[in-house]
Formats: sequence, structure tokens, C-alpha cells
Amino acid sequence: MESYALLIGATLSAGTVLAIAALGLLINEKAGIVNLGAEGMMLCAAIAGFATVVHTGNTWLGFAAGMAAGALLAAIFGVLVIWLNTNQYATGLALSLFGVGFSAFAGISYVQAKLPELPKYAIPVLGDIPLVGPALFQQHPLVYLTMLLVVALVWFLYRSRAGLVLRSVGESPESAHALGYPVRRIRLLAVVAGGALCGLAGAYISTVYTPLWVEGMVAGRGWIALALTTFATWRPARVLLGAYLFGGVTMLQFHLQATGVQVASQLLSMLPYLATIVVLALISRNPTWIRVNMPASLGKPFYPGS
Repeated sequence: MESYALLIGATLSAGTVLAIAALGLLINEKAGIVNLGAEGMMLCAAIAGFATVVHTGNTWLGFAAGMAAGALLAAIFGVLVIWLNTNQYATGLALSLFGVGFSAFAGISYVQAKLPELPKYAIPVLGDIPLVGPALFQQHPLVYLTMLLVVALVWFLYRSRAGLVLRSVGESPESAHALGYPVRRIRLLAVVAGGALCGLAGAYISTVYTPLWVEGMVAGRGWIALALTTFATWRPARVLLGAYLFGGVTMLQFHLQATGVQVASQLLSMLPYLATIVVLALISRNPTWIRVNMPASLGKPFYPGS
């Protein structure tokens, strides 16, 4: 039973990385922008956050640095695709490739660096409950803040005027422009906010989830987060559930290895990515369902003068 409690706890932590990044990408896509650069942004944020913690010893400053790095790269991406009308998909891929290379270059001197030991977190009383306590109530505060972020994002998108405007920009930017809304600025703000969340996810990986720096340590999580937005049909609550599902699949490989299951480690390492492909293949069998839930102008450029 104790091993299952540890598996649940690890699933929550692994799912938090995916949830934060996917929520950021969801904000982008609700505004009609597809950003394929999540992997690169997360890697740059990971080294920015790690380096900050190495020099300051403060994890929260590391989170702030990661968010700043992600927001900066997203802002550059936003200017290119929103004002200069470059292709969203090609620009996103270029950003991802840039992030992979730049983070590797910037992180050379930090490969052997060590972070200060993280404090033990536990919710009083609840954290002491046998089995359930270690699994659910001894997580890093960011795990619980992510759950609150989902609630806040649901309220923002579906209960606030600003959220309605954001969704209208993703559905019909021409109509929003005709009503006097600054479509380009709204899209840029959405892209920067999404980039900041991707940056937070990257910083969480390098400072809390696996507190070290290794080249390419994001290991495809940016692409999984991108797939999660489609899997969740652009709904924040479903993003969180999907993130925990994929996080559980990721942790399952380590659980099976620990219990002595005789399966090739390479096959177990494939599980998260195999699950992503299977889910996307199943979803794509019903294109009508996707069209109903997908923002109508997703990936389409907007020309104010047209």
C-alpha cells in the first residue's frame, strides 16, 4: 500500500508540470494562437530557474526567473506571428529548436551544480494521515496552486467579461475588431501569459521535480502539454485531469521497475509518448467533436485592414 501512496504522490507532481504548461497553451489557443514552441520555452525557463536558485538559494525566485524567460520568448513569438504575420506553426517550431540549442549552450557551466536541499512540505494534521497524507498532503505548494489556477481560469474564461472577450477573439477576431476590441494586443497578452506558465512549468522541473540541470531534461513534456489541450477539448478542468492521467503513465514505468516487472526499460520509457499518440488517434476519429470545441480561428492569421 505504501508503494501505491508514493505512486499517487509522484503522479500529482508529474501531472503538475504538464498541467501548468498545458494551461498556458490553452490560454494561447483560446485567443486563436497555436504555439509549438512550448518545449523550447520550457527548456530556457528550466535553465533560467535553475541558475537563479543556484545563485540565490530561493526556489520562488527561480520560478519568477523561469516565468520571465518564458514570457520573453513568448513575446518575441507573439510579435512575429501577430504583427509580422509569420506562419504560426513554422515560427513555433523555430522557437522550440532555438530553445533546445540555447538552453544547452547556456547550461554548460551548470551541469554539475547542486541546489540547496528543498524543505519538507506538509499540510498540518492532514499530512500525518497514514498512506493518504504522504500521497496527497505532502506536496510542494505549487501542486495545490495549480489546482487553484484551474478554478481561477474556469472562472476567468466563462464568468468574466475579459474571458468572454478573449474567447471572442479566438472565435471571430474580425467581429471582435469590428466591436472595437484591440485584437492584436489581446492576442499578445494571451501569448505572453501562456509563455509565462510554460516557463513556470520548466522552472518547476529543474528546481523541484528533478532538482538538477541536464541538457534536454524537459524530455518532450512540452509536446505532451500541447497534445493535452486537444485531449481536454480546450477545457481547463479536463486539462488537469488529463495531466494527472499522463503523469500517472509516466510514473507507472518507475513503479513497474521498482516492483520487479520484467519489461525492457526502453519500452517502459515509451509509455507516456505512446499514450499521447493513442489518445490523439482516438480523438481524431471524431473530427466533428473537435470542430465543435476548438476555437474557430485557431491558427489563422488576422489582418485588421481586411
